[in-house]
Amino acid sequence: MITVSNENTKLIRLTDGNIRNSTIPVTGLRDFLPSDCFEAAGETGRAGKTIRILLEGLGKTIETGIGRDAKTGQARRQFRARGWIRKFFAHCDAKGGDVLELRRLGNREYCLRVCRSDESEEGLPGPFRAVEFFAGIGLVRLALERSGFKVVFANDIDPEKLRMYADNFPAEDFRLGDIRSLDADDIPDCDLATASFPCTDLSIAGEMNGIHSGESSAFWPLIELLGQMGERRPRLLLLENVPGFLMSHGGRDFESALVALNELGYACDAFMIDAAHFVPQSRLRLFVVGKLGVEGESPFGLSASALRPSALAEFIAGHPEIRWDLRPLPAPPTRSARLEAILEDLPEDHPAWWSKTRADYFVSQFSERHAKVARAMIDGASSSYGTAFRRVRKGRSMAELRTDGLAGCLRTPKGGSGRQILFKAGKGRYQVRLLTARECARLQGVPDSYRITVSLNQALFGFGDAVCVPAIEWIADRYLLPAMMHLAASQPD
Repeated sequence: MITVSNENTKLIRLTDGNIRNSTIPVTGLRDFLPSDCFEAAGETGRAGKTIRILLEGLGKTIETGIGRDAKTGQARRQFRARGWIRKFFAHCDAKGGDVLELRRLGNREYCLRVCRSDESEEGLPGPFRAVEFFAGIGLVRLALERSGFKVVFANDIDPEKLRMYADNFPAEDFRLGDIRSLDADDIPDCDLATASFPCTDLSIAGEMNGIHSGESSAFWPLIELLGQMGERRPRLLLLENVPGFLMSHGGRDFESALVALNELGYACDAFMIDAAHFVPQSRLRLFVVGKLGVEGESPFGLSASALRPSALAEFIAGHPEIRWDLRPLPAPPTRSARLEAILEDLPEDHPAWWSKTRADYFVSQFSERHAKVARAMIDGASSSYGTAFRRVRKGRSMAELRTDGLAGCLRTPKGGSGRQILFKAGKGRYQVRLLTARECARLQGVPDSYRITVSLNQALFGFGDAVCVPAIEWIADRYLLPAMMHLAASQPD
């Protein structure tokens, strides 16, 4: 989290994630650093022109720039070359919550220091504290910590997901168990609560029994728990689920959920974002933001937009009795990375590739339309890629091929149909295999530094149930942080 102390100084509050990963965030520095310090669009993997930073205490000056991620095509969110940052943090004994001062000395010259604890931090709020319910493998946490939040508590019922979480975050922050087993005293004071509650009974891929049935009914213990917190309720909520949440039971489930939030004192906003804006995966999700103590206003005159498509806009406009507080949102970014950018470079004899017999059987499952596309790929002068899921059509197992540069939406491999298949073809040949765990991680915008030590099947469950990291970061930077700072200013402790 970054704020201006004066026109020649920026203050940067570090999170535990910054310390753990040796990163200094550059969110909010675009108008403070030379524009050419940030890599120009299209120069994938190359850094911008360097600046010089004097590291106070070390007496050393380093040169650094800000590049673009070679796999995702998205702009990086921190200075490059973490080695110097690791040494600087170690020398200064930096910890999460500490404040860095970046001071402009002259043209392309800066000084970086850790502020002393007795120095004023006036004007630098936070770090805002967050708790995550239905935490899964920690991808919400990964995104929030990149944006300056401090995650202080996590809860999930799945011990296998805890294994993946604990490989990457402090296990002591994680409370394993059903949300129904928690009470208000278990939840630390926090500013933000997030909940990616189960989509099983809301997804169009299931029976859509709704929010009052099955696993998706876990939403109601969350509401009960927030109610028990009383005056300690977080000022801000972020809910995430599938688009079926909006459609379930003709919109009545969505209405009942928002009314429940209103009754707890939260004014509501809602929008949809597709992960395809950030990564080569088609993954549309519905988000709800609740703001505590906000009066709200009528949604009269709301029109459809990229983030509030017609079905959602019509729901909002058709439910004026719900207390809404809609925030204007910028257009989401344009994705630059295609499917091949996230693929691991596996040699042709790697055991992950299927045998010819198995690959031939897979190709035989294409419909004529998909087979025609596959033949064109095979006849191509260079290799190209597509992904496929198997589906049962009229009692027959069929493979449906996608070749638009996007993978289909990652799913959990229940019943064997959720495993996404890679089809590589060209120069008269083709090969077939499942996407690897690392490739699934990259489709969720997860950096390769995220450790994966579980089996492929368990990793697919973890990532299939998770969120797209850069999408949550985008929401945190452009919605949650501004809203949190506004609430903090208007509702002082």
